[in-house]
Amino acid sequence: MHGSTFDGVLIDVRSLQGPGGGRGIGTYARGLLGGLVEEGFDHEVGLLWDGSRPVPTVPPGKWRFVEVTRRRHGRWEAYEDELATAQDLANIRPALYHALHLTMPSTAPCPIAVTLHDLIPWALGGPRLWMEQIRYRPARRRLKTADLVIAVSGATADDAVSLARVPDSRVQIIPEGVESVFAPAEGAADRIMARWGVPQPFLLNVGALDARKDPRALVRAWRQTRSSHPELSLVLAGDPGPQAPRDMPGHRLGVVDTKELVDLLTAAACLVFPSRYEGFGLPVLEAMACACPVVAYRNSSLPELLGEGGILVQDGDSEALADAVVELIDSPSRAQEMGRLGLRRASEYTWSRTARMTVTAYRDLLR
Repeated sequence: MHGSTFDGVLIDVRSLQGPGGGRGIGTYARGLLGGLVEEGFDHEVGLLWDGSRPVPTVPPGKWRFVEVTRRRHGRWEAYEDELATAQDLANIRPALYHALHLTMPSTAPCPIAVTLHDLIPWALGGPRLWMEQIRYRPARRRLKTADLVIAVSGATADDAVSLARVPDSRVQIIPEGVESVFAPAEGAADRIMARWGVPQPFLLNVGALDARKDPRALVRAWRQTRSSHPELSLVLAGDPGPQAPRDMPGHRLGVVDTKELVDLLTAAACLVFPSRYEGFGLPVLEAMACACPVVAYRNSSLPELLGEGGILVQDGDSEALADAVVELIDSPSRAQEMGRLGLRRASEYTWSRTARMTVTAYRDLLR
């Protein structure tokens, strides 16, 4: 059903209509909506979408769809959007508005909640992130006016307070979840060999190869590991992104579907994740859910996410990454223990829990 007014909780799902729909923000949006359906809250939710784009694919539910239209998309979208969304909300008059990523209206007739995934452009800085700083400057400036900032990790909550001056009392940590399809898959190694010709053992890296993900350190760690394990190959899965080095070695699989990713995570010797900064770290959680050992840098949100479910090394130390990988390969019992601990850790992160905590936050705002 479509309409111009809605007096319930209005969730902005336009992130599912743009490039972010296939990335972490899209995973968050679909996961949260699916959790709200499981919790029986979908009948109280309206979904704001952009009528100038294809209708977003969302989990089946009793949603009310509320259509708006935007002229600009991409880099300068946020500058138009803060004013246009304010006018839309004045017309729609929802009880509460929830932005699922860093977008903020200039004003609103209702409480505003926003999910903050990270403030990486400001946390890391540097010339590669200048355009992201410009793109999200309006929303970052207005973030402190939100009635509720949902931070996906403690590290992101700290950034909200220190980098965006959000009052601590308005920040609530509500972690992301992992889909139930992420679980150890029997026969994964055979399917990977048949599909891509990749034998075991192999190291896996998932996601974009942006400078922030330190792909050069990934290569150094792999090459160092091969000095004692020459049979070890490197597999890269996911959209490499525009910052990816053109000379990256290894098996570059590109975008894979969820079942293929589950197979890769199940069969990999470990996930090597040399990211220099994460707001949450969804690839790490998905790996743990598949009992895949994780080796990562100790920074940002990764220690709180991994707990004992992986090996963390000094931030930026590619030699330590390689040493941790060799430790896992040389000690199958250690690798199995890491997989078991990761699996137990991942079981704590469900989208139902995310949805329950979010609904509680909604109700607190609406009291």
